[in-house]
Amino acid sequence: MANFIASLNQSFTNAFTRVSLAERIMFVKHMSMMIHSGMTEVESLRLIRSQIRNKGFLTILDDIIVSVENGQALSTALARYNRVFGDLFVNIIKIGELSGTLSENLDYLALEMRKNQSLRSKVRGALIYPAVIFAATIGVVGGLIFFILPKILPIFKSLKVTLPFTTRALMAVSDALRSHTILIGILLIAFIALMFVLRRIPATRYILHRVLLSLPIFGNISIGFNMANMTRILGMLLKSGEKIVQAISITADASSNMVYRKALQEAVVEIQKGKTLYAYFEEHERLFPPTVGRMIEVGEKTGNLDNNLAYLAEFYENEVDEVTKNLSGILEPLLLVVMGVAVGFVALAIITPIYGITQGLKTK
Repeated sequence: MANFIASLNQSFTNAFTRVSLAERIMFVKHMSMMIHSGMTEVESLRLIRSQIRNKGFLTILDDIIVSVENGQALSTALARYNRVFGDLFVNIIKIGELSGTLSENLDYLALEMRKNQSLRSKVRGALIYPAVIFAATIGVVGGLIFFILPKILPIFKSLKVTLPFTTRALMAVSDALRSHTILIGILLIAFIALMFVLRRIPATRYILHRVLLSLPIFGNISIGFNMANMTRILGMLLKSGEKIVQAISITADASSNMVYRKALQEAVVEIQKGKTLYAYFEEHERLFPPTVGRMIEVGEKTGNLDNNLAYLAEFYENEVDEVTKNLSGILEPLLLVVMGVAVGFVALAIITPIYGITQGLKTK
């Protein structure tokens, strides 16, 4: 009974505990430094535990410490929490334990995770400006509709004149929004909840990711981002001594994009049948640019695949970095036009009838 409860508690922790990428990087980096300095794994884990504030992470470390004290390998103890750490994390540590290079593997893993964190931050940072402009547009238009129009519309309605189309359209929208505010709010919350649920369904996520890859500008950023992550992870695994089939399988599981995950899983099947990785990538150039295929072909023929993948990872990281730096400049004119059209439409709908009324009074 006690084992059942312990197993249930472990499953619950594995499913619902969230350990941030920054916390995982800290864990790996500190483990590398401590083991390199001569400390045992248990001593290292206990010292790291004293620095953790995440209660869920503390629970996981307590269980891992007990397991390692009882003679279990660190990678085996971590594997029970693969939903928290991921297969890549566990396998790099396992390879380090088997090869006697645990400290070096941990250090390399920390470096690659930090690169991944930096790349994610750049992409997210590039999207902040468009999000702010969009929110500002919604705020300005919403303020006009909910606060300015209600004071002006009664005047328009009391006049026995034919209002312009823009005014009538805006009045209809304003009346609908103010009359059904609660219903619209409920529908909006329901829509957000539905999208949150759908994102957790693999089939729906696959469709969303496929659409993202087809979008102008953002599609190229997504491809570059996925290429950087894929080549970095695959190169790291091969450099650590992992076999190509297993390395691609782990890379697929580590991919956050469902389209690339499925493509890499298909690549594993094809390679097991005798096809080269280059040949598979060449057949799917929409997902894997020709540059990637050619560099992998050279790497496969020269036995230098891990170094070529590292070069590709750096190349695509720099490419994504350049695109994200220029993203604001690319989107700024478009966003300003959209904002200007939206605000201008509302302003025109208000000013046009006022101008018409004043002109009518002048003629009288």
